[in-house]
Amino acid sequence: MQHTSEQYDSVITRCKELFDKKMKDYGSAWRILRLPSLTDQIFIKAQRIRSLQEKEVRKVDEDERSEFIGIINYSIMALIQIEKGVVEQPDLSPSEASGLYDRFAKETKSLMEDKNHDYGEAWRDMRVSSLTDLILQKLLRVKQIEDNQGVTLVSEGIAANYQDIINYAVFAMIHLEEETA
Repeated sequence: MQHTSEQYDSVITRCKELFDKKMKDYGSAWRILRLPSLTDQIFIKAQRIRSLQEKEVRKVDEDERSEFIGIINYSIMALIQIEKGVVEQPDLSPSEASGLYDRFAKETKSLMEDKNHDYGEAWRDMRVSSLTDLILQKLLRVKQIEDNQGVTLVSEGIAANYQDIINYAVFAMIHLEEETA
C-alpha cells in the first residue's frame, strides 16, 4: 500500500504542476463553468481515451496520459465548483486555487486509501481499458444526476462520483507508467 501511496502522490504532483502553470497562464477562467460543462469536458477526454485504445491510427500527437491528467484536473475543478459555486468572473488567485486543489486531492486520496484497504488493491489486476470504461460509466451517472437536478434516491452524490473518477484516472496513470518503466 505504501508503494501505491507514493505512486498516487507522483501522479497528483504531475497533474498539479500542469494545473498551476495553467492558472498562471489563464487565471481561474474555469470558475465560470457550470458543473454540466465540466462533466462534458471530462466526458470528451474519456471518450478520446477510449477511441485511442480502440483505433490503430492517431491523427493528433497526444497520448492517453495527457487525457487522464485532464480528467483528474477537471474533476478537481468540479469538486471546487460544487463547494464554491459558479461565478460570473474569475475570482480565485493562483495560490487560492492551488490550496483548494491540494485539499480536494488529499480528501480524494484518503477515500482511495479507505477503498484500497477494503478492496485489497483489486485495481492492480484491472486493465487501463476497464478503468476507462468505469470512468465513462461514472460520467454517465453524473450526467443523469445533473439531469435530475442533483436528486438521487439511493445513490451517492456527484462529488463522490468525481472522486471515483479521479482515483480511476490515477490508477490508469500508474498502470501506464509501470508499462513504460
